[in-house]
Amino acid sequence: MSGVRQAAIAAASAAAGAGAALLYTSTAQPRQPQSIKPEPTLEIIPPDSPGITPIPDIRTKSLPIQAPPPGLMITSSIFPNVKPEDIRNYGHPGPVADELKGLSLYGAYDRRTRNPLWVAEHITRESVAQINATRKNNFREDLSIPKIFRAKVSDYVKCGYDRGHQVPAQDAIWSQKAIDDTFKMSNMCPQVGKGFNSGYWRHFEDFCRNLTSTYPSVRIVTGPLYLPRQDDDGKWRVSYEVIGSKEVPGAEEISEREDHNFAPNVAVPTHFFKIIYGEKEPIDEDGNECSTGEVALGAFVLPNAVIENNKKLADFEVDVAHIERASGLEFVKKLDPKRQTRLCEEVECGYLVKQMNDKMKSKL
Repeated sequence: MSGVRQAAIAAASAAAGAGAALLYTSTAQPRQPQSIKPEPTLEIIPPDSPGITPIPDIRTKSLPIQAPPPGLMITSSIFPNVKPEDIRNYGHPGPVADELKGLSLYGAYDRRTRNPLWVAEHITRESVAQINATRKNNFREDLSIPKIFRAKVSDYVKCGYDRGHQVPAQDAIWSQKAIDDTFKMSNMCPQVGKGFNSGYWRHFEDFCRNLTSTYPSVRIVTGPLYLPRQDDDGKWRVSYEVIGSKEVPGAEEISEREDHNFAPNVAVPTHFFKIIYGEKEPIDEDGNECSTGEVALGAFVLPNAVIENNKKLADFEVDVAHIERASGLEFVKKLDPKRQTRLCEEVECGYLVKQMNDKMKSKL
């Protein structure tokens, strides 16, 4: 073999070897280690005044979020299989507002306070004029409420409060069934007796009833409030008394203990509200319920306390929004503001409530 040919073969072999070496190093070369960034420095700020311990000032730089390596797919399987909503398999805890239904009332019951949340009634000129029933004072439990959550007649024994109707019995004398429905304990709240339930509050109920001399249809929503009060330390707190028998109906279903020493459960409201809707045109020309007529709106909040008869009703007038915020209820959600008028601009609320009643009775 000539020297020239040998030299050519050697050169080709060297080139192939170099290419293979280059291919190996480009595919199998290990990754260079990433440079490690220094830890954030800890700088001590000298105190401004002697005797004060220096506060370390750690100054750091935000690090970018690293993307996952190629080929790593994030799936839902990395999350644990938890389903908190499945607690409903054992029953929805609530809260539950039991529906109150009767000939003379409609509302909702609060199982926690053992008082109604709100109760609505509807009175007309015809309904207040009819006397077809007598008051029997047949206070009784509302059997539609689960036994353990009911307010009982015995809860009010020697408690110092009246069983205060939210829908008055006097507004339901057009039917014996209607008036009897008002004596269910689900229509009651603990009320101060002398000076309130048998005084100013009763005059206020008369005032509402006498509104039918001005409006052919009147709807009233009544309920309790538990309002905060500012204490001497400047903080606001909600505080109310609780009454009731320690004997709980159905307690044997909860525990096998022989001595069921449960605390009283019936809350004593701090205040009461009434929202009045004076419907000027409840019926249209065709005899159907009118949804476009004006409605005179009045909202009042009274303390559950003795109120002197020389107090003017206007002193207790508030904006509906105040009651909504305090109660968590909505009363005019579907009432167009263009249909609303102010009750106390159409009916005199500046007189003493008893004088107003006498004045309006003369119109009937």
